[in-house]
Amino acid sequence: MPDGFFANPKTRKRKRSTSGEGPSTSKKPARSQGKQQFAANGKKPASRARDEELSDETHDEDDGGGVDEMDLRAPDVDPEAYESAEEDEDETPAEKRLRLAKLYLDGVKQGLGLADGEFDAAEIDRELISSRLKLDVLEHSGKIHLFVADSYDLSNTPTLRTRGHKFSATAAVSSEDARWLYTSSKDGSIVKWDLRTGRKSHTFFKVRPTMQDKGKGKAKAGSSEELKGHTDEIWALALSPDGSLLASGGKDRRIGVWNVEKNEWVKGFGGHRDSISALAFRKAQPTSTTPIQLYSGSFDRSLKVFDLSVMGYIETLFGHQAPVLHIDTLLRETAVSVGGRDKSVRYWKVPEESQLVFRGGGRSGWEDVLEGQDLEDDMDVDADGNVKEKQRKKKSSGKVVEKFVEGSLECVAMIDESTFVSGGDSGSICLWTTQKKKPVFTQALAHGMDESHTETEDVEIVRKPRWITALACLRYSDLFVSGSWDGEIRLWKVDSKLKSFSLVGSIPALGVVNSLQILQCSRSTVSQFTWAAEGQADGAVGKTVNGHDVENHARSKSSSPASAILVAGVGQEMRFGRWVQKKGQGVLNGALVVALHPRTPGSTLESS
Repeated sequence: MPDGFFANPKTRKRKRSTSGEGPSTSKKPARSQGKQQFAANGKKPASRARDEELSDETHDEDDGGGVDEMDLRAPDVDPEAYESAEEDEDETPAEKRLRLAKLYLDGVKQGLGLADGEFDAAEIDRELISSRLKLDVLEHSGKIHLFVADSYDLSNTPTLRTRGHKFSATAAVSSEDARWLYTSSKDGSIVKWDLRTGRKSHTFFKVRPTMQDKGKGKAKAGSSEELKGHTDEIWALALSPDGSLLASGGKDRRIGVWNVEKNEWVKGFGGHRDSISALAFRKAQPTSTTPIQLYSGSFDRSLKVFDLSVMGYIETLFGHQAPVLHIDTLLRETAVSVGGRDKSVRYWKVPEESQLVFRGGGRSGWEDVLEGQDLEDDMDVDADGNVKEKQRKKKSSGKVVEKFVEGSLECVAMIDESTFVSGGDSGSICLWTTQKKKPVFTQALAHGMDESHTETEDVEIVRKPRWITALACLRYSDLFVSGSWDGEIRLWKVDSKLKSFSLVGSIPALGVVNSLQILQCSRSTVSQFTWAAEGQADGAVGKTVNGHDVENHARSKSSSPASAILVAGVGQEMRFGRWVQKKGQGVLNGALVVALHPRTPGSTLESS
């Protein structure tokens, strides 16, 4: 036997397989072999698809892909139907795309509730399906495509106020079909409301911890997971896109999952080391390939991702240097979050495990004219973070200039997949895009100044900007809303070039606005609200066919938008503390629901 020292270290090359079974080990592609295989079987070799699966290159999310990359499988169709016996082995790629497109159209018809032979539905069905296809393509692109900010009549807006909480309301969310409303409070309870009647449907009460739950360490964590409810204040709510699951979180450091169809507790998730401050569901409808993703933010400065289709934990996202105060997300696997005192907005790309950091902390100014005095108040921040006041006399002009430095980012909302807005304690609303690290546009003191009287001799009145406590966007549109404690919810319009935004109008809302949500819905849905019937104009409720508003569909040809509902969680205190308290007549702890109707020709003439 020869000695191993003198053995040849080179490994022998393996012979190339000529049978065509299995992949080739050669680095160079066998072009002639591929051509022969295509000529024999009529199919292209699968090496290119295999290489794409093994590729580790990351593609830009902003490209949006094309129609060929969309998942054209209908959500209501059984996934096994796509691999059924109807698929022929000799089926070409073109024939397969045609078959999948037919299945997709059948799923769209089932989703719209259309039937043949009713109301001569050929033309209406064709237009509804084409509009649905266009909407799917536009939503898949991830770009803003709805320009409806100037289309709503704010002069006559029917409202609904709910009363059912003892303490301040912290969150209010509505289902996508505008059927149910859920509110949470500092009293630890969640109330389910029927939006059609405005009455209470069910209450998920606060749970008292037992003596075993008052332990320490792992004993307390293990026993608290068995409780079917929350034991402390609830600060955040989120509803799944299909409206079947409700997620809640608060000071007890647990994420509760509720089955709101059966009104029962499903599961409680631990893991966070501090209070749960933010929750958000991915807006994509759950299918066999799209899970129900839940994002959570906590005072422990981390985010967690859960898959509620299997009730499991996925991963934890780190990066913030301060408590995470708010999260928002849309259809893709991306999310934005604000970190409070770290003054940063972070854009998370979950599949790529990467993040983009946007630094806030800008300055905002305010000018006022004084009578008989020429002063300038300049507010600056020293190294310790304390605010200094500098008063300098000016003989040339009689104006007071006040400058404020943003110390905390409180809320964020996504307009589309690459554009979002943020609000902070300086009263400024900033417009961001993923292409720039600095804000594209900043609206200083969006909700004005707050004046409070003090008992000190030097300063009788203290002026400070009102925080932006809540933001919400109508998805993929140019309309977003903001809230504070000035007694108004303000509506803003984003420029078509996404370079700036301007004020459209306001809606009265007494108290501190702790959460906001705005959804589009059909006029037939709004017409079922008994509390909104008085606010509708004559003839606003049209004829329906198979659950669709035919008259409104005819108006849609003239680019008339659908109706919308605005949901606000309003209370006497702020969500995380008692820094601001608003008490008095008309200030309630509950939800404010506003129905927004498109302008009619009559209302347009009156407003002009």
